Amino acid sequence: MKIALMDSGIGLLAATAAVRRLRPDADLVLSLDPDGMPWGPRTPEDLTRRALAVAEAAAAHRPDALIIGCNTATVHALPTLRARLEPGIPVIGTVPAIKPAAAGGGPVAIWATPATTGSPYQCGLIEEFADGVAVTEVPCYGLAEAVEHADEAAIEAAVSAAAALTPDEVTTVVLGCTHYELVSDRIRTAVQRPGFPPLVLHGSAGAVAAQALRRLGEQPAPRATADGTLTVLLSGREGALPEPALAYEEGRLLQAVTPAR
Repeated sequence: MKIALMDSGIGLLAATAAVRRLRPDADLVLSLDPDGMPWGPRTPEDLTRRALAVAEAAAAHRPDALIIGCNTATVHALPTLRARLEPGIPVIGTVPAIKPAAAGGGPVAIWATPATTGSPYQCGLIEEFADGVAVTEVPCYGLAEAVEHADEAAIEAAVSAAAALTPDEVTTVVLGCTHYELVSDRIRTAVQRPGFPPLVLHGSAGAVAAQALRRLGEQPAPRATADGTLTVLLSGREGALPEPALAYEEGRLLQAVTPAR
């Protein structure tokens, strides 16, 4: 089994690690776009063109499924990628975990990029799934970029700024950008209020990995032999994991895997 994941940068690490943990025997293809990142400031049309090129580079390696490890790319490019690649290659998007977060009763905060915060897309998800639960949208200025570059000072500043915008009574935080899952422990520490119940965080990586297996009719096999290979594509060129990826547990998990040839 071969599963491809795509993003402009290392935000795909969380979903990649989730796939690796569920199926250590799966071959993985990571398709990044260092030549075109960041995707967030691009127009929807330009972002879709970049995403399509990255997806086609992955598709050339004949994966059984493709995961879009990026919320922004899912919003803008999912229909185009599905039209181009399916039914031959199932395409799985990444959606903020608002539904399971709201099921806990809230109040809920959704941490997301400034471009996603207040967007029709996110507002539609809140309207559809929040079901009367109090929801606060929190724009996280610079956090994705800081995580992408493993800039410790910038991460600390961005997390602190977003925590200051998060109401004290919040019990649940939705991590609405895949990059944020790489620093979830820091987010938990910054938002947890003394005397309040333990904060609940909802990311998307585990659900996306599980959905990819379901689309393939496969079952989790976490004890399978860890012989899955790793191929990294950088704007279509085969290469290595970007150095900042190794600052995170998810990146280090992948480092030991022998690249496919």
